[in-house]
Amino acid sequence: MTTQMKEDILTPDDRDFVTALASGLEVILAFDSDNPRMTLSEVAARTGMNRARARRFLLTLHALGYVRKQHRHFELAPKALQLGYAFLSANNYRSVIQQHLEDITQRIGESSSLGVLDGNEVIYVARSAAPHRLMAITLSIGTRLPAVATSMGRVLLAQLPEAELDALLATTTLTAYTEHTITDKRVLRERLAEVRRQGYCIVDQELDSGLRSLAVPTFDANGKLLGAINVSTNAARIDLATLTDKFLPLLQEKIRQIRTQVS
Repeated sequence: MTTQMKEDILTPDDRDFVTALASGLEVILAFDSDNPRMTLSEVAARTGMNRARARRFLLTLHALGYVRKQHRHFELAPKALQLGYAFLSANNYRSVIQQHLEDITQRIGESSSLGVLDGNEVIYVARSAAPHRLMAITLSIGTRLPAVATSMGRVLLAQLPEAELDALLATTTLTAYTEHTITDKRVLRERLAEVRRQGYCIVDQELDSGLRSLAVPTFDANGKLLGAINVSTNAARIDLATLTDKFLPLLQEKIRQIRTQVS
């Protein structure tokens, strides 16, 4: 992010910052796979708002069609999908990359995804799923995972300027998801530097036992970072040598093709 872009980002104290809009979006984002239906009190607790404030936002979102109310519970309505579709339609490169992800799955029989960085999380914005399931959770478009413990996340973190990476890691807690998870920030920084040098990242069972993944950054014809694409596999089925000798050349071929097709 350039200095000029940083200067253009408002803070909550800025006179042009619309607190009501920010709070409304915060209410929408309070709903997730673990909390699909909530009472007013639960929404207030998750957002840190008092009940009266949370109630006003929920009722406004209900009036606009983004939230449904069923007795004491609230849940997102289908109209909320339009917010995500607006992002996808505005980024038409996704359809090009989707074709490449599907080709990857067809050629090697493994799931492949496109992810983008949002704070300290990586968000899945395109995916081609293989028949076999790899994780306890279902991965789909919109799924968020901790960037520090995923191959796509680390590839994207490695692309950040040092100052921006420092600021992000300063506010990130390294959680031990498995016995293999890196929980030392010094070690993580060394790993990110290695990822930056080699241009790819392998994460071996750090987020979920048995999950092994490989990711590379992908750019458009102008050198703009579009995100990261990965291949995720089962560690018992695919060894590390296969990742580097077979899967990595395929991903590198794909990012070269994407770079010529997306401008």
